[in-house]
Amino acid sequence: MPKTILIVEDQQVLREIMKDYLSDEGYRVLEASEGSQALKLFQEHEIDLIILDVMLPELDGWSVCRRIRKTSSVPILMLTARSDEDDTLLGFELGADDYVVKPCSPPILLARTKRLLESRQIGDSGDRLSGGGILLHLPSRTVTLDGKPCSLTHTEFEILACLMRNKGIIMTREQLITKIWGYDFDGDERTLSSHIRNLRSKLCEHAARIVTVVRSGYKFEEQP
Repeated sequence: MPKTILIVEDQQVLREIMKDYLSDEGYRVLEASEGSQALKLFQEHEIDLIILDVMLPELDGWSVCRRIRKTSSVPILMLTARSDEDDTLLGFELGADDYVVKPCSPPILLARTKRLLESRQIGDSGDRLSGGGILLHLPSRTVTLDGKPCSLTHTEFEILACLMRNKGIIMTREQLITKIWGYDFDGDERTLSSHIRNLRSKLCEHAARIVTVVRSGYKFEEQP
């Protein structure tokens, strides 16, 4: 069954270009021209990924992202006409998984879309990763802390899974960025730091299990 992508973009020409390109790749595409319409479609359909413009009439992309993150970890790819780093970091703090600066080429958009969807499907030799009271169920992409559910975004889950697969091993910032976003990622280390900060906040008393190694990177310790 084809994956369903929701495009939220108020510029009709750009929206149609993205729809045609993604449809040609076999994806089912839904369209919204403003925020409230996007939220309605999200509630009515099973969405696998959202391409979300920041600058929308009435309800902007930040607000849409914030509302969706209250109930879902669906991958969100933000579109922004700005290259301002503070705007980008705000998107990550609200739960966005990746971003593309407009105008963007369809191949770049497709590559980012495929990476997010494929990483969501990647499993492991086993169904679970566990350590220090944290349990990741890979097929369902769910997380529990001492048996209690914990809601993570797509990227937060990927970072935690990567660190837990390499318990006790220092993962450099460059290694994590490449594993999560790929070699062509055009952000910087502040992007990773923002996601790590959000992840630690959600892990509560388990946050200390993600250890910062000064001038090196991060590692997961069962007994920090």
